[in-house]
Amino acid sequence: MKARVTVTLKNGVLDPQGKAIEGALKSLGVEGIDGVRQGKVFDIELGTTDKAQAEAQLKAACEKLLANTVIENYRVEIA
Repeated sequence: MKARVTVTLKNGVLDPQGKAIEGALKSLGVEGIDGVRQGKVFDIELGTTDKAQAEAQLKAACEKLLANTVIENYRVEIA
């Protein structure tokens, strides 16, 4: 079973890396950029076929390591 975990900063948390990317895009002549927020994507292969078990494992992984839940949100997609 495959899954994708997307981690993004919560609204209101400053994103200096996103601002740097926004500035770089503008300096490269990319027009129409009003804001950039960066995040992380994890593609994970699981050794289970039980969707509920997979969701529980991924939630635990996010809570313990993949996301800083004080400042980040995460979303789990199982394929």
